Amino acid sequence: MATLVNLVKRRNQPNKTSNVLEGGIVMIKSVYSISVSGRVMLNMHSLNNEGGEGNQITTRMVNIVYKDPGTGQPRLASVNAISGDMFKHIQAEHLYLRAKAEGLPLCAGCQKFSSSRALEDDNFMRNLSARDAEVIDSLLQICVIDDLEGNLIARGNRSIPRKSVVEFAWAVGVPDLTRTESYFHVRYASERGEEGVTQPIFHRPASSGVYAVVMTLEVARIGFNDISQQYSVDQDQREKRYKALLESVLYTFVEPNGAMRSTQNPHILDFQGVVTVSSQVVPAPTLSPLSENYISDLKKVVDALNGMRPGAIEVHEFNSMAEFAGVMRELVSDTVPYTLTI
Repeated sequence: MATLVNLVKRRNQPNKTSNVLEGGIVMIKSVYSISVSGRVMLNMHSLNNEGGEGNQITTRMVNIVYKDPGTGQPRLASVNAISGDMFKHIQAEHLYLRAKAEGLPLCAGCQKFSSSRALEDDNFMRNLSARDAEVIDSLLQICVIDDLEGNLIARGNRSIPRKSVVEFAWAVGVPDLTRTESYFHVRYASERGEEGVTQPIFHRPASSGVYAVVMTLEVARIGFNDISQQYSVDQDQREKRYKALLESVLYTFVEPNGAMRSTQNPHILDFQGVVTVSSQVVPAPTLSPLSENYISDLKKVVDALNGMRPGAIEVHEFNSMAEFAGVMRELVSDTVPYTLTI
């Protein structure tokens, strides 16, 4: 396993884009946690709706408190939002596709991308150990999605949780920069002159605006059994899962799947924000991008944390989707998951 220091020594490997020192030693950073705080600009999307009433589809709206940019006073606003559940489902689907492509282990439920996951794996459920720690060991070994996305193994009076490595906040529309409108739609008859054919009309929502997004990855917990406090998979498997996870996060913002994408595939105009990366047992900090000053405030938080733990946190600011993709590519190429020691 890797050591606790934030640099891992390795012999030079083909296609490895890391710093090579004298003697062919490659220095690769180990990552404890990663957080993303940013603003994404979406136009004409309908990714997350609450349902329908009559011929009207109801978009998802939430009430939030934010600071007025002019006065600094707290204000209430009702804005369009995309739930963290929706974003996590998008990310999990990209992870599933990467797992299939890379040959990473999947339980029977996740082989068909079922929301029940390991609960649909008859072999796993028939052979549950009497010890909770051994159940989690088996779960982490058989499935990358159960490992990274979490699960609750419930059978009879037993309830054994696996906490997710991935955490998404709601993507919340920034007040005064987000609007939702409703558009007329009709299903026309297939032939002209079919006046007797019912042609139902209905109204579809479409939202445009700037959305505040926050997410965190507890990288050190990849493959980690929280009950036994030991890793259930080896370091090589952890690294493969880590790289698949980072790719799935990138693809979540490159291609945000969701509702009504067949005719309302969103226009992704921009993505700006900060990626914080922790290489010690210090959480990678986040701040809500609902604040106008979130980037400068977040950098001050990082300075304070690094003052207590020198070199613990790195800040990667990005001003476009291309720059965000570059940050994620470097993490995939040049870092490995941190290994906890007990």
